[in-house]
Amino acid sequence: MGTPEKIKELERKLGSAVKGDPERVEKQHNAGKMTARERVTALLDSDSFVELDALVKHRNSNFGLDKKRPDGDGVITGHGTINGRTVYVFAQDFTVFGGALGEAHAQKICKVMDMATKTGCPIIGLNDSGGARIQEGVVSLGGYAEIFYRNVSSSGVIPQFSLILGPCAGGAVYSPAMTDFTLMVKNTSHMFITGPDVIKTVTHEDVTFEDLGGAMTHNSVSGVAHLACESEEDVFDSLRELMGYIPQNNAESAPIIEYHKNENESINELDSVIPNNSNEPYDIRKVINLIFDDDLFELQPHWAKNIITGFARLRGHPVGIVANQPSVLAGCLDIDASTKAARFVRFCDAFNIPLITFVDVPGFLPGTEQEHGGIIRHGAKLLYAFSEASVPKLTVITRKAYGGAYDVMSSKHIRADLNVAWPTAEIAVMGSEGAVNIIFRKEIKESEDPEKMRQELTEEYKEKFASPYIAAEMGYIDRVIFPRDTRKELLIALERYGSKREERPKRKHGNIPL
Repeated sequence: MGTPEKIKELERKLGSAVKGDPERVEKQHNAGKMTARERVTALLDSDSFVELDALVKHRNSNFGLDKKRPDGDGVITGHGTINGRTVYVFAQDFTVFGGALGEAHAQKICKVMDMATKTGCPIIGLNDSGGARIQEGVVSLGGYAEIFYRNVSSSGVIPQFSLILGPCAGGAVYSPAMTDFTLMVKNTSHMFITGPDVIKTVTHEDVTFEDLGGAMTHNSVSGVAHLACESEEDVFDSLRELMGYIPQNNAESAPIIEYHKNENESINELDSVIPNNSNEPYDIRKVINLIFDDDLFELQPHWAKNIITGFARLRGHPVGIVANQPSVLAGCLDIDASTKAARFVRFCDAFNIPLITFVDVPGFLPGTEQEHGGIIRHGAKLLYAFSEASVPKLTVITRKAYGGAYDVMSSKHIRADLNVAWPTAEIAVMGSEGAVNIIFRKEIKESEDPEKMRQELTEEYKEKFASPYIAAEMGYIDRVIFPRDTRKELLIALERYGSKREERPKRKHGNIPL
């Protein structure tokens, strides 16, 4: 065979790998989904994708597999760019063995994961898989475990993103769960350990695919996913935007964008955002969106709504935002809110993204459901995450900061770098009414007019303790500021503390209460 024939053979082989089974491709399109190759093309910058291992075939002969050995073995792998930044990517092909993972399939994924870690680039998984390839038995399970191990060893080293673009079952959901961010598509994405049929057999529950593991279930009930998008195009747009706040790896800083707006850094509207009645709710997102360059890029907006997490920019510099939400459960911390915020804080700390915390929290949510569900353990996660974080930590107390929740929400005591309070701040062990009822229980009971005395003592307590000034006297608050000056204060602090360095005791790792 001469050179021209060899070149034609290569063209034929590559063409076969790209083409795929027309019937299965059509079925994928009819289900409202792109093929794996179409997804890679849609996600990455135009003409940037370099495919690897296109000609890999599986080597298994069980159950007649030797008669079906498609090129690529059901997953497309390689590298390309997003907004000019190098990323590594794998895209499972549901048209080949239902995207099921076998030995060769897993090896391809492991190869690009290793390359991403070695080169310090993000890894993106486009997941569309029915789980382990049953015909290959334990080899498939071993392949998953090899991927899981790399998820762990790469965690906090390079950003890891999981896009769920079809049904993902069994082992196919544990890898996404260990990555940094999971994005789903409404109506076409599903994640579950066991499907509805198995559940009906074992527990006798009737549940639909959507209710069990659909995008909104995992975005609003379980908290497994971070974003629910309307379409595959939308999920790619969301990922590209999200990546704009995140560095390539843990040795770099997040990308800074040019900010040209000529502005007065004072924002007078902030002076009137807190209601006169301290128990009246307001939307903390209004505060955030007024302070930062553009609107907040919120993560997990449908889950644990009593706390806000997401990214924003200050004069083009990315920052991570954690904020109590007074309009939901009065901003109380509960199990889900603590877990949500803790994971986000640890991500920002791992990737050198400064943290800005907005505090309006009356405490931890009371009740047997919370206590029995382990609020002590889960609340400790957030305390741990903030305490361990060594990135610049800036805290703004807008209103309530009561009890242990004051400590937890990036207080000076757990080494926040700048703690400022608005004059509306109330920093105390608990609210005035509760405190008075405990401290003066006997006096109120024995008085001629208990209700009048309760009101008088409550007002006295408010005057003395429901303010930022005692904390400021103690040095626990660095500055009491006019709300309108918040952006200016944060800009100065970000510049001052951007070069901070913290040494920690040498250890293998901490024992976070997982």
